[in-house]
Amino acid sequence: MDQSYFNTRYSLDPKRVRVWKAISEYLQEFIPLQGAVLEAGAGYCDFINHIKAARKYAVDINPAVEQYCARDVHFLHAEVTEPLALTPHSIDVVMASNLLEHLSDQQCSTLIDRFNELLTENGVLILIQPNYYYCYRQYWDDFTHVKAFSHISLSDFLRSRGYKILRVEKKLLPFSFKSLLPKSYWITKLYLASFWRPLAKQMLIVAQR
Repeated sequence: MDQSYFNTRYSLDPKRVRVWKAISEYLQEFIPLQGAVLEAGAGYCDFINHIKAARKYAVDINPAVEQYCARDVHFLHAEVTEPLALTPHSIDVVMASNLLEHLSDQQCSTLIDRFNELLTENGVLILIQPNYYYCYRQYWDDFTHVKAFSHISLSDFLRSRGYKILRVEKKLLPFSFKSLLPKSYWITKLYLASFWRPLAKQMLIVAQR
């Protein structure tokens, strides 16, 4: 994603950090404290900065992303579909948020190949994506969207690539951080703990190799 996307659809909002702190705590159960975690398409590094792990990596094609990395995060300036300068099968968890919808079918397939090269045996893949099943009216408002997934199609795609699905949450978060919900750590904690998530149109898929 080039800088123009950061300037329009994905502009910096310091309040977003509060929300991602709560999301990271919600996902921490899938990430071993002594393990290695990598965020693909890290953006403003809101996830990788908050997660707890022995080794943390952020990958993004935009070199400006490095300035947002916490001191314990190693930045890799690279296209996520290209091989990375990391030891094969050395990453316990790969996480990507709002990434696959910007890729073509072939790029999505290649991306999974890259993840397979990185993940350890029984490694975990965490994906947060717009769920087209719920957000079809707004989905194509983002001019960079080229691919659409629902909770069903994304789960099936991962199964077709040999993954075991550990968790599917059809409605995890609102479609955008520009939603009406306040950007609050505690409200997000309560929201994620609730069975009722108003405005939720993004999904969570957790899968294992």
